[in-house]
Amino acid sequence: MKELLIGNAAIARGLYEAGVKVVSSYPGTPSTEITEFAAKYDEVYCEWAPNEKVATEVAFGASLGGARSACAMKHVGLNVAADPLFTMSYTGVRAGMVMCVADDPAMHSSQNEQDSRHYAIAAKVPMLEPADSAEAYAFAKAAFDISERFDTPVMIRTCTRIAHCQSIVETGKRIEKEITTYEKQPEKYIMMPGYAKKKHPIVEKRTKLLTEFAENCAFNNVFFADNTEIGIVTSGTCYQYVKEVFGDSVSVFKVGLINPLPVKSLIEFAGKFKRLIVVEELDPIIETHLRNLGLNPEGKSLFSNIGEFSQSDIKRILQNKIENTVCADTPIPGRPPVMCPGCPHRGIYYVLAKMKLTVLGDIGCYTLGATPPLNALDSTLCMGASVSGIHGFNKARGDLSENKTVCVIGDSTFMHSGMTGLVNIAYNASNSVVIILDNSITGMTGHQQNPTTGYNIKGDPAAKVNLEKLCNALGINRVRVVDPYDLAECERAVKEELDTKEPSVIISRRPCMLLKYVKAKPALTVNSKKCKSCKSCMRLGCPAISFKDGKAIIDATQCVGCGVCEQLCRFDAINEGE
Repeated sequence: MKELLIGNAAIARGLYEAGVKVVSSYPGTPSTEITEFAAKYDEVYCEWAPNEKVATEVAFGASLGGARSACAMKHVGLNVAADPLFTMSYTGVRAGMVMCVADDPAMHSSQNEQDSRHYAIAAKVPMLEPADSAEAYAFAKAAFDISERFDTPVMIRTCTRIAHCQSIVETGKRIEKEITTYEKQPEKYIMMPGYAKKKHPIVEKRTKLLTEFAENCAFNNVFFADNTEIGIVTSGTCYQYVKEVFGDSVSVFKVGLINPLPVKSLIEFAGKFKRLIVVEELDPIIETHLRNLGLNPEGKSLFSNIGEFSQSDIKRILQNKIENTVCADTPIPGRPPVMCPGCPHRGIYYVLAKMKLTVLGDIGCYTLGATPPLNALDSTLCMGASVSGIHGFNKARGDLSENKTVCVIGDSTFMHSGMTGLVNIAYNASNSVVIILDNSITGMTGHQQNPTTGYNIKGDPAAKVNLEKLCNALGINRVRVVDPYDLAECERAVKEELDTKEPSVIISRRPCMLLKYVKAKPALTVNSKKCKSCKSCMRLGCPAISFKDGKAIIDATQCVGCGVCEQLCRFDAINEGE
């Protein structure tokens, strides 16, 4: 049956048809929908794991148990999963195992531009890179055969465009794989030095076999044209850009198996053209390989290693053509990211900004507190870094901190990698205040459940972590809960905990306003006669509040009646239903 699928849905379908039984992941844009679509198939057990390392290890355990398995993550999540990945390259697999990683060139929703191809090269595992949804589906299915044939985990790399763009996929039926009888194999799976030393030569031999496989495999395709001036080597999204610009007028070597890259076939292809050009986003992985083969390709001398490419880039650089663009008659106003109306994080951030505190931030929708007018954050590094970072900050500065430093972290991020940082604070005793922003969901990636919500990936009831008891168990004696809509309560709690001579946790708890079960209150209104144009309400940065004719106004279509702005108005100009 032919279907129009986004790349992530196509991968999920490929996993399903390949007979996968277990999928464990942590949500991360642009990879999230792989697991969400996979969860729609009842034959596949799917779960959200606390982090990507756990997800990878769950998939490994399922493979060890004899079931085909997979995990999915975004590029920065692969950093978290790197520890098991490198050793799984040594152990190999029992049943096929696939790791899906989605890169984010141009950082649409990420803190860096990371090229995951480096991990495949460093870990010495094969990596496939599809160029559309049809290939995403086909590669996901074929990856398990490669995994079992070469005794290795296989990585599938996509990017934002492939993950979220649609194309036609002709789907098939699921093939069930029987789970065989388990047998102990200590020399294969116990990676202590005596066994691990014997496995490294096997990994190198496997790489040679995979390189030979790459020479004529179905994943790499060559399209020849009559033009012998230039030959282009490319992969993934860049292949689509090249084809849209050149059509069939140039010869293209499309790489689908991105690691290991072939040798003989690339040398043979290069020898047919006066110019050899590599079109690849981010780092010069293919270009470096070609140079190591003694070839002289043009790549990053023409194209940037920053951001995404486009058809216009290809035309401008390779055809010396400037794309005609359509310009609006009037400038389009910028639309910076902003927290939603009624976001529970806004109140606590207003308090932290008002108190002029140093605030170490973390990864999530609450990172938007860094933007004007709140300007509440001082740093954002990676998942969990705020909790570890405040400990180092306070240990380094001692009395210089002057009880002016806190950190913030979301409930899902705390479960991902904030707990170990809090253990470190308790164990090594820094006078640090950790604020857990508990909005009862994993917000930034689209409302996925996590261990604190009480529901699993299918929405069924599940064990719910009690954050208060967890923090107590981790060694924190002072744990208190506040309502972020109550500004006075938040300010009082922060002041009291900063004055305390021991580590403490404040849980700012109110569910995300976008959750289906959260009901908005009637919209607030502004009495223009009472409004003194002081703009105190504007300091919240709520998109429902604006100024017109010198007076504050509230957009009733956006306002959810949270009442935070009402607390800021000294003139009683903001009320309900007036």
